[in-house]
Amino acid sequence: MLPAPSRYFVRDDMCTKYGQDCQPLTAWWALVLQAKQHIQQRTVVLAAAQVKAGAAAGTEEYIEVDLPKPLGLKFARGNDGGAYIVKNDPNVGNTDPRIQPGDKIVKISASFGTDVWDAQNYGQIMYAIRTRSGTVYMKIRRNFGDMSALQEEELDAAQKLAKFERSGGNYGAGTKELQARNYISRREQERKRRELFDDALAKFTKGDIEGALVDFENVAALEPRNYVGDNLSRVTAILPVTHYNIACCYSMLKQIDEGLKSLDMAMNCGFEDYQKVRSDKNLANLRQSPKFEPLVEKYDEPVINWRAVESTFGAFGKLFKKN
Repeated sequence: MLPAPSRYFVRDDMCTKYGQDCQPLTAWWALVLQAKQHIQQRTVVLAAAQVKAGAAAGTEEYIEVDLPKPLGLKFARGNDGGAYIVKNDPNVGNTDPRIQPGDKIVKISASFGTDVWDAQNYGQIMYAIRTRSGTVYMKIRRNFGDMSALQEEELDAAQKLAKFERSGGNYGAGTKELQARNYISRREQERKRRELFDDALAKFTKGDIEGALVDFENVAALEPRNYVGDNLSRVTAILPVTHYNIACCYSMLKQIDEGLKSLDMAMNCGFEDYQKVRSDKNLANLRQSPKFEPLVEKYDEPVINWRAVESTFGAFGKLFKKN
């Protein structure tokens, strides 16, 4: 890492304010950023080439692990719908040092027993891991740090033109075309996501809880990156409801801890129908947990905090509480 020269200001507006000539730094910093970008792109290209060469030669490398929960791995949905590793953190849970970000799950242990499933999609993998009662077996294809499956596709001519225009502070034909295409693409993605949500809801209604859970997990994974809504919301309206429905699925499957995690995510994303949370029959199993009320009260603070009253006055505090 190269430090910036201390005798120059970095920002152009600072140069104007203090009357300094920042042209040497501007050129120098541009070269540094260009070199850094080139190195990153070169690393991705080499990793992708290594993966493709291995696939062409039939010599793809795999890792097989059998890890107790909790796992120290974070997953994300790739452009192909599969589950990829995005973080390996032994401080969070159990993991294997051979696993790298970019590696893909190709086989996963079933929720129960000794069966092993072929990986079909992200939702199925999350369902298998979160409902697994024993150690989690995974067969992982090594991608050697290649993250291309998780990145946006390479810019086409219109996107490059729009990027060039923005860098120059212009608004031209390229930008207009890109905005129109992005709008159409976004609407199409929203439509497909809503269809998947409706399919999951239909499966849940028919009693196919496992199938509904897989689809809901996929709906959650399709949340747009860096989303900002018209009301400045950082999540789409469908995400809190999806996490709530996931909590219902886990509750029905009597997976209490996973259900509480999903309920926590739902309320953290903005789900505020606390009356429904406390009365929905699909969450009945979660409400039996002593962790349920403290979790809900974290978001829905009661007018009178009876826990504080009881902790302060001991047994006498219970006399004030209405049953």
